Amino acid sequence: MASLQDIKRRIGSTKKTRQITAAMQLVSTAKLSKIQNSATGYHEYANRLKAVVGHLIEAHVLDNVDSAHLPMVAKRPVKKTGILLVTSDRGLVGSYNANIIKETNALMEKHNLTKENTVILAIGGNGADFYKQRGFSIALEHRGISDVPTFNEIRQLLKTVISLYEAEAFDSLHLVYNHFVNRLESEQRNTQLLPLTKDILEDMDDSHEHVAADFEVQSAYDSEPNSTAVLNVVLPQYIQSLVFEAVLDAKTAEHAASSTAMSSATDSADDLIGTLGLQYNRARQAQITTEITEITGGLVALE
Repeated sequence: MASLQDIKRRIGSTKKTRQITAAMQLVSTAKLSKIQNSATGYHEYANRLKAVVGHLIEAHVLDNVDSAHLPMVAKRPVKKTGILLVTSDRGLVGSYNANIIKETNALMEKHNLTKENTVILAIGGNGADFYKQRGFSIALEHRGISDVPTFNEIRQLLKTVISLYEAEAFDSLHLVYNHFVNRLESEQRNTQLLPLTKDILEDMDDSHEHVAADFEVQSAYDSEPNSTAVLNVVLPQYIQSLVFEAVLDAKTAEHAASSTAMSSATDSADDLIGTLGLQYNRARQAQITTEITEITGGLVALE
């Protein structure tokens, strides 16, 4: 049986750990509230952009352009597949990173992807380290995204993703990230971003119908200078908005996961402190009983 001193030491260290986890829970909860407020405005912009793309589809603009002059749309033989995954830089976020890696591995298994025909683009250190250790080619690695990221902060990263695709570093691109559902739940999302096809755009654009009613457009467009030039501007912005929106979503889910993990750790510490307290009291009672027995035995011997 552990000594009273050992139990007392464990209680003290557990209380200190509890203070840390409780503080980290408060910090993560504050970050979660802040990023939710920050993301609201950007979602409005993203929805408007999705609406524009949706109306372009309805107006059959894609049907009237030469896809060979649209790098985002042009199809080519898929020699290498790019996977853009969003993970955290640190741990203490429960199964947040493990779920993304599991989803990415499932994607590779589904499409028969190996390290020879797959290129990893990693936002977050956990994903980069995991696949780097397994010999995958890392075309892009970005760490240190702030707790509440801004578009300007990762603007160059978004441009780099598109540049790599245009330079044929990979011929198709999938995006894997955690979608924030609520404070206790997130779900893994896997979306094909490139090349953009009419079917993919229609699947992505399920929200443009819910944009404010005052955002009305005609079913036909007059393009200046032409439809190809317009789409070469709009589609890269569309891809950038989807990636940044996913980063915001993933970062929100990360803060929620951290808050939940620290809450569970705090509860576990409380349980352990209670258990150790009982052990300490029982050990102390046993020690007192032994001391009384020894004193009583000594008195009897003196008589």
